[in-house]
Amino acid sequence: MWRIRTATLPFFSIALLQAMKSHRETLTMHVRERMGFVNITPDVERAVQKSGVREGLCLVNAMHITASVFINDDEPGLHADYTRWLEWLAPFDASPSRYHHNRTGEDNGDAHHKRQIMGREVVVAITEGQLDFGPWEQIFYGEFDGRRDKRVLIKIIGE
Repeated sequence: MWRIRTATLPFFSIALLQAMKSHRETLTMHVRERMGFVNITPDVERAVQKSGVREGLCLVNAMHITASVFINDDEPGLHADYTRWLEWLAPFDASPSRYHHNRTGEDNGDAHHKRQIMGREVVVAITEGQLDFGPWEQIFYGEFDGRRDKRVLIKIIGE
């Protein structure tokens, strides 16, 4: 049994790799405020269309340790609630007394905690060439230490 698996596995792996497509894009984000949320769903949808993938997966992740990508409703009250809740959990405080990270000369210890809470990435199924969302779902970039350029990776794989 082991030999059959070993002998056939490379054949199937090669066939699968030849049929799969891969597409990579990055978005450059620049949020003027220290904290903010940006709906990036249209950008991700464009990347999916450009990829030509009909069935597969789309990974979207923040390529910076003080930013986040998450899925939720595009409702301003919810965004205000997130802002208030995150400030309550990890309030901005540039002094080194609250966050040991700020003892390095940085002032963004709170932003690291906010990113940890909101997450790094999302993976969305692609079905019939479209992002396969549930009702009201949208993809957001969350910024917690803004005022400079940061990147978001979009990686699409499938057939």
